[in-house]
Formats: sequence, C-alpha cells, structure tokens
Amino acid sequence: MSSPREKAKSLLYTYGIILLGSAILSFGLYNIHEQTQVTEGGVLGMTLFLQHWLGLSPAITSPVMDIACYLLAWRFLGNSFARYAVTASLAFAVFHGLWEQFPPLLPDLSPWPAAAAVVGALFVGIGVGLVVRIGGACGGDDALALTISHLSKWPIARCYLITDLTVLALSLSYIPFTRILYSLITVTLSSFLIGRVQSFGRPPEKGQEPEIQTAQ
Repeated sequence: MSSPREKAKSLLYTYGIILLGSAILSFGLYNIHEQTQVTEGGVLGMTLFLQHWLGLSPAITSPVMDIACYLLAWRFLGNSFARYAVTASLAFAVFHGLWEQFPPLLPDLSPWPAAAAVVGALFVGIGVGLVVRIGGACGGDDALALTISHLSKWPIARCYLITDLTVLALSLSYIPFTRILYSLITVTLSSFLIGRVQSFGRPPEKGQEPEIQTAQ
C-alpha cells in the first residue's frame, strides 16, 4: 500500500502533467491555429468556428462544450478520468486566457500554411498526448466519440473521424478549401503524435482495447 507521501507525489505528478499538456495545447492553438486559420477538428475546431462567427473566446466555449460532452458520456467514463478531463479543460481555459493577454509570441506562419499545419500539430499532439498518457483528456472529443461509438456500435476511430470531418466541413464557411486541406494534415499528424506520446516507453498491448471504467 502506498504511503500518504507517495500518493501526494503521484497526484502532484499527475496534475503537473495535466497543467503542462494544457499549457502546450493552448499555446499552440492561440499562436498557430488562430493566427493562420489552420483549424483542428472536434471541439478545438469548433471553438475556432464559434470565435470567427460569434466572437466567442475559446476560453469560454471550450470548457462549456467539454462539460456538455462529459455530462453526455458520464456513465461511460470512470471517476478518475472525469476528474482529470475536467481539470485539463479548466486549465486550458485559464492558460488560453493568459495567452490572450499578449500578442502572438511566435512568427506568423500564414504565408506558409504547410509549416503552420505541421507546427500546430506538434503542439496539439504533444499537449494532448501528455494528458492522455496519464489517463485524462484535454477536451470533450474523447467523451463525444465514446458516446457515438456506444450508440452506433461503430469503431472509436471512425467516430473521431466523423467529428473531425464534420467540424472541418463547417469550417469551409470561413476557411478556403486549400487551407482545409492543410487542416487535414494537422488533424492526421496530431492524431499520430497523440498516440506516440501516449505509448512512448510502454510495451505495446496487442489485441487489447483501452479500458474505460464505469462511473461509480
């Protein structure tokens, strides 16, 4: 049995990783995606869509949509996962609000959309990957995809793809088609990086599905 000190260290490490991942993700979203109009799929892409058309800050819309997705899928998520996911969502909002107090801190990559797609994917992939690695989630995408998978009996990968493509299709209302192609690049690359960061240094578990605890 772990001592109280060991448990405290474990919690400190866990929530430290959540904060680090959320900071990296929000930094990339503000400095790359929002400045270059290379959008993301899922909840991240929807926050940019709402910011463009309604002027709503992702610092507000991101936690609102995330919490809605968490509530929708609450019965399919374990209590620890839910705590970590909500923490990451709130941390993202705080960090994004902080970055908004400053002008963009990275060079404008708008003239080089391919570079923006790759660099943006690095921030998303590493940021989300760190949080997923410790058993949490940076957004409501995971909860939403799990809910769709449960109701439709489709593979979880297909559910993620459907949500991403839906948001990218909506984004065509304000982003040129050529830039949406770059968004497809960043979505594909960030998804790959999330998986790599999550599994780095861990033995592969062939033929096993991720375990989702039921809420107590």
